[in-house]
Amino acid sequence: MTTALAPTLTVADRCDRCGARAYVRASLSSGGELLFCAHHGREHLPKLQDLATSIQDETDRLIPAPAGAETS
Repeated sequence: MTTALAPTLTVADRCDRCGARAYVRASLSSGGELLFCAHHGREHLPKLQDLATSIQDETDRLIPAPAGAETS
């Protein structure tokens, strides 16, 4: 498995399981990709590691910025 250099997931990217915003993208060795919210990404990670050529995990974006931090 390699670290993906794909574009950042956007608000338009939705979990294939529940429709929530996606924070995990798995590129499958058989072709195609799966998108998951943080919850379903964690739930399916063990199986994804066996099937994916790369996994892009952006769940760190869910951590809130410190109080007083500038946002863009």
